[in-house]
Amino acid sequence: MAVVGDSHAAVPSTTATPPLLEATNLAKRYPARGGWAGSPAVTTAVVDGVSFALEKGQTLGLVGESGSGKTTTARLVLRLEMPDSGRLLLEGEDWLALTGTALRRRRRDVQMVFQDPQTSLNPRMTVGDQIAEPLRVQRLAAGSERRRLVNERLMEVGLDATMARRFPSELSGGQRQRIAIARALASRPKLLVCDEPTSALDVSIAGQIVNLLLDLRDQKGLSMLFISHDLALVRAIADSISVMYRGRIVEAGTAAQVTAQPLHPYTAALLSAAAEPSEAHSPRRIILPPDASSEIGRGPGCSFAGRCPIARPRCAEEDPPMSADAPEHRAACFFPGELKASL
Repeated sequence: MAVVGDSHAAVPSTTATPPLLEATNLAKRYPARGGWAGSPAVTTAVVDGVSFALEKGQTLGLVGESGSGKTTTARLVLRLEMPDSGRLLLEGEDWLALTGTALRRRRRDVQMVFQDPQTSLNPRMTVGDQIAEPLRVQRLAAGSERRRLVNERLMEVGLDATMARRFPSELSGGQRQRIAIARALASRPKLLVCDEPTSALDVSIAGQIVNLLLDLRDQKGLSMLFISHDLALVRAIADSISVMYRGRIVEAGTAAQVTAQPLHPYTAALLSAAAEPSEAHSPRRIILPPDASSEIGRGPGCSFAGRCPIARPRCAEEDPPMSADAPEHRAACFFPGELKASL
């Protein structure tokens, strides 16, 4: 099971072998306002003390609104950016300390499927060349063996080998996303990071892509970090769910726990927005006011207090720690489960 928390230490793994990926207190800040006339520059924490452990073969769903820090967390995991502080271990190895040849060799184990295949694929390269690129860079295959592997990856994602000669502009959106998945699979990764991989697709095509990812996960024993704003989608694909708000994890647990008994008011609101009106026992829709708080810095209290339907004076004064409803189900709220119970 994947476990995610806040700035406190990660929950220790109960397995004899180390988790595939383990993060401790990841933080990333960006300039929010440049200093002038001698005044100091102001920064904002986009990722603010995130810890998690992702076991082999498991899927962790990371859910939240736009701007919550999900994609930045993914970029830190991929080492597309370096955190300002914190640790990342890949199978027990210090992922952040690797450089040169060792880093290039290890990158084959962590690959990404981006949100929009139209922008993530190179329009000037054929499909075959793009799938072959990781094989070339990682020096995994050459010549006829490389062509064989390209054809094999195409068939794994449900496409004919003749697609290798075509360009992305000749393909549909669903086909392009299958190509992006095939490219990510070229180096036989252990971890696949999927950043909103269906949001740019029609609903029916999105369902096909989700089913493809599930099949590939089961067939290849992949671990996945699946990022989405859609809690209903994540509920269908993830073993565990972590809900992120303004750079922090505010709730984490198994998919069944988080969706059946949300502890944090923000999770309850996301769940109510994801529910279908026809669903039995669907929750009353919770409409949150816009986030009017400043993005620069954090106040002394809960960052969600200004939007929370059950906020009390204490919430504006103290920052709630992650408290446990069960060993693996936790939420950063002084009144966990209260909003859900009132619906």
